[in-house]
Amino acid sequence: MSCENCKTGFKWNGTPTGKESTLNNAKAYVAGDSKEAAIVIITDIFGWTLPNIRILADHYAKEANATVYVPDIFDGEVVDPDALSDPEKAKNFDLGAFLNRHNKEARWPEIKAAAQTLKSQYSKVIAIGFCYGAWACLKLAADPSLIDAISVAHPSMLEKSEIDSIKVPIQVIAPENDFMFTDELKKYTLDALPKTGVQWEYVYFPGLQHGFAARGNPNDPKQKAGLERAKRSAVNFFNEFLH
Repeated sequence: MSCENCKTGFKWNGTPTGKESTLNNAKAYVAGDSKEAAIVIITDIFGWTLPNIRILADHYAKEANATVYVPDIFDGEVVDPDALSDPEKAKNFDLGAFLNRHNKEARWPEIKAAAQTLKSQYSKVIAIGFCYGAWACLKLAADPSLIDAISVAHPSMLEKSEIDSIKVPIQVIAPENDFMFTDELKKYTLDALPKTGVQWEYVYFPGLQHGFAARGNPNDPKQKAGLERAKRSAVNFFNEFLH
């Protein structure tokens, strides 16, 4: 996986209002207090402590009337958020080594167990995955006993077989410029989803690039409009399939 855009972006201003807790044996950020509906955010490589993701969790909790969980899926390893905008720190962060440590086989059992726990506690559970987290959402989506619906934003590490295996409603948030979710994969997704028989939607963001929905520049009008539209699109999807 060669994705320089996977480790660049902008840290958002704002103070998260949720709390730190646990989900199974992992630390987790939790926002909201619904007893019926839950959302689990499966993060990109910047993980559960990135302020942007916590701010999104707060929005989701309030606007979709859900309890939102952002679990640590990297076994305690945290990427310095300054690597988003500091070229020296970004250069020193070895993405390939990180992904070798946190490959699908290593991380999937814990992610699956987290979904199973939430499904035992809530009537409806939706997963949303950003970049790295998208592959895990698709694996969850192959088993309706694990998840009720999924959303994926600028997905990476996807395999065509994972798209073919989807059995729950899916939303795809797709920027125009994305060398992880390539034009070929976009086309395959649009060809494959109608064949799955599930409800699906594909939300396209012209002119934007990989990472925008979680790490876009809020001071750039086009990126700000895109990341806000992505948030609204996800909330609408959550409300449709949670309630």
